[in-house]
Amino acid sequence: MINKIKSSHREALTVIHDGASIMVGGFGDSGIPFELISSLLDMGAKDLTIISNNAGAGERGIAALIKANRVNKVICSHPRPPRSEIFADAYRSGRVQLECVPQGTLAERIRAAGAGLGPFYTPTGYGTRVAEGKQTCVIDGKGYVLEQPLSADFALVRAHQADRLGNLMYRLAARNFNPLMCMAARHTIVQADEIVEAGSLPPEYIMTQALFVNAVVLAESDE
Repeated sequence: MINKIKSSHREALTVIHDGASIMVGGFGDSGIPFELISSLLDMGAKDLTIISNNAGAGERGIAALIKANRVNKVICSHPRPPRSEIFADAYRSGRVQLECVPQGTLAERIRAAGAGLGPFYTPTGYGTRVAEGKQTCVIDGKGYVLEQPLSADFALVRAHQADRLGNLMYRLAARNFNPLMCMAARHTIVQADEIVEAGSLPPEYIMTQALFVNAVVLAESDE
């Protein structure tokens, strides 16, 4: 019987190794798997590449990993949200690299990887520093930049409900980047607010299919 539910965060995260690339779902504080990130911090993985919408805020989540010098590079679209001093200090001191990607381009790069597609053209960033070192072209008088699909070794996401098979539903805006990252990562680990019986999620409401999920752990709080 298929059962992707793990007994602890440590069991789910034990596959993550030094130097891994990790997609982290969320937008602002919505949909971020804070508990998984906290457990990852405790387990000591280092030299990580983090792919997310932002580079962390306050002193938890991605910011906590950066503060502990576990992150080598951040790929994101919004590196300076409010209360992002930890990332700013690390970047200025050269302790962390940054690849800044326009938000729509970031989402499409992740989607392309998950869908098995190749590079794509976008007008976003044409004629700016975003296009430096990339192939560009002009089609019907409009400039485009060639962007590459973006995949990762792992994805850490937060779902509202999950079943033992790995089917997921998200709550409101917490959906954000999470479904795309589940598809684009080679191994997806999910923090779920609630685990339900297989078959209890209406098929038409499932937002991420079990095919894209490797492990599910129950959240220990409702933050």
